[in-house]
Amino acid sequence: MTDHALRVLRKNPRLAELAAYPFNFDIGRAAHGHVEEVRLASGGPLDIVAGDDTGGTYFVCADGSMLYADSEGSAGIVGSSVDEALEIMIGLEEAEDDDEEEFDGEDDDRDGAERSRLPRLEAARTELRAALGFPERSLAELEAMLRTALLRTEPDFLLLNGADHNAYQLLDSYPRPPLWEPVLASGRADLTLLRAGDGVAWDAVAGDPVRRRLALRAAQFDRAEGDLELLRHLLRHETRSSMTDELRLAAVLVGLRGDVGDLPLLHEVRETDFDTACGLGGMPEPDASSEELRDWAQGLDDSLFGTDPADEPVATWTDLARDQGMTELARVTLIRELDAIVMDQSRLRRPDAPQALNTAALGALAGDFKELGDLTQALRAQRLHAALQETAWHRVSARLTQARLERADSQLAEAVQTLAALRKILATPGDESLRHWEGVNLGRFIAEEHYRLTRALAEEALPDEARMLLPAADAILGELSENAAKGVRELAEETAALVRELS
Repeated sequence: MTDHALRVLRKNPRLAELAAYPFNFDIGRAAHGHVEEVRLASGGPLDIVAGDDTGGTYFVCADGSMLYADSEGSAGIVGSSVDEALEIMIGLEEAEDDDEEEFDGEDDDRDGAERSRLPRLEAARTELRAALGFPERSLAELEAMLRTALLRTEPDFLLLNGADHNAYQLLDSYPRPPLWEPVLASGRADLTLLRAGDGVAWDAVAGDPVRRRLALRAAQFDRAEGDLELLRHLLRHETRSSMTDELRLAAVLVGLRGDVGDLPLLHEVRETDFDTACGLGGMPEPDASSEELRDWAQGLDDSLFGTDPADEPVATWTDLARDQGMTELARVTLIRELDAIVMDQSRLRRPDAPQALNTAALGALAGDFKELGDLTQALRAQRLHAALQETAWHRVSARLTQARLERADSQLAEAVQTLAALRKILATPGDESLRHWEGVNLGRFIAEEHYRLTRALAEEALPDEARMLLPAADAILGELSENAAKGVRELAEETAALVRELS
């Protein structure tokens, strides 16, 4: 981390004034804060060190990188340190103002002070550069430094609105590699190892669930005639994970070869357990022809897989990113996906019924964020998911999940309100979808969540709130069928005892 320049500006009012004008880096504006509360999606501190005259703010991140956020909702890294960011700003300001040397007829009435701006800018640049110890660099070099800095913004420095938790847009429009490229890189490397025929590599890749999945994905997009034996090897080992998308993919890649000698293996894989038997349904019989085997595999390939990684659902890549420890890469992608839906809910419209919404994507996003441990974004997705449900059953189910997430995130008051809304739907559902809720798992889950939230309130020293929720929990339990209530009674008794102990 280098912040020599910042220390110099703080000690020298003359230099601080030059940085503020004409270079619009005003350390005096740091005390004003940003126009709104913000935070990094990845967590970590943000230290405001300066502002500009447009409402923009300069932050220093934990690693010393300088993040700039404007007042219109865009942000980006503008230097790997304060020193680098200032060097870039001071050097590039000159380039941005060079066009002012050319005046057309309408500019002839500009006064002398305006015409002398560029010489003053040059003098200020020279003085500030010398005082801060910055070397002379070409414009091309400075622009390259800025580009490198901006491209570092994601995934580690994504800025979020602190209230609504939506992401700031990027400051730049430089192209980035598609998500699948960094995610698939290690899988491609492992596929190369497997093709080399190293027995140690075969065992290492096949024995590691994540490496195995990635190698299969790499084989999906780089299909070679000589891969059949390694695909058989990966297929056998993928049964350890039971029914996965990659197990089906491996079966398809093997089946596409049309070798009827693989039918016994495919049926053995299919019979691994109940889930694989269901997931690989429709497989040709053991005495099927080569053409039948190939047709079966081709049908699945056309409907589920294919050869272009860009056609894969985003969730394929975010799941694999998460499993490789690329948490921030997955988080940024998911936040951008959620932001897009929040801004345009028409993205949820069903192609076959444009007036209806398919909210499954929101439920999936909530689950993905929960897997990442980001309950804030999980709740953001789940609350919208709940708000868009149409039937009483789905409204109740969505609010039950919402209450669970709120409790897990210690938003206990919000969880109490969510369960109150849930009970209101139970009382006046408005349709027949909840007709038998008391006798099925949904009723048991509702009762369990009421008791778990009551316990959480008691454990957080909120006795009044716990005492108020307990009767509602008991009322829910009282409505359940005997079979549904059976699994809840022990929890109910423990919770009631805990509440009685409260002073």
